[in-house]
Amino acid sequence: MNRPTKPRRRSLIVTATATLAAALVLTGCATTSPESESTSIGSRAVDTEFLADHDLDGLDATQVIERLDTMPVVDRPVGLIASVQPDALVLTDDQDRETRLPMPEEEVYISVAPYREQTHDCYFHSLTTCLGELDNTEVHVTLTGEDGDVLVDEVQQTYDNGFVGVWVPRGIEATLTIKHEGQTGTAIISTMNEDDPTCITTLHLT
Repeated sequence: MNRPTKPRRRSLIVTATATLAAALVLTGCATTSPESESTSIGSRAVDTEFLADHDLDGLDATQVIERLDTMPVVDRPVGLIASVQPDALVLTDDQDRETRLPMPEEEVYISVAPYREQTHDCYFHSLTTCLGELDNTEVHVTLTGEDGDVLVDEVQQTYDNGFVGVWVPRGIEATLTIKHEGQTGTAIISTMNEDDPTCITTLHLT
């Protein structure tokens, strides 16, 4: 007796569609992997026309990061991806254009999304698409170097995207601790290499 094939075919289509959707969700935050793109900006000139088209003209990397990461989610530019990498802020848009702004020589920008119940994979922080669980939430942030020196010890509020940003000296490994309403989470961060992650989504508050 022949078995019907349509239900199985429909099931395969549904499964494939779900898999594709899940992949798109993940890549929405982890915009770039260290294997696929170099972080070196070399001698490339900054595309001022590109920046002007996105209302970012005249701004350096630190200023663009400040503007985009603290911007309300509903106001974030559509069609612009801003990937924070250790050596450069890589900007791409829906017209297949790209430009890079050099990061400060002495510091790296690390974005952290503390969470209680749910998180996501991320490597290089995307200023326009990454979303964390705890938005607009007051947290106590401490960053301690391997030698015990306290580099950061302050109360901050997570941005509307659920992240908090920390400027970290280059060439170190340190322990980041975040406390919120009696819960604590820690994560080890590194600024030793040009492909170290700038997006920390593994800090679990317990």
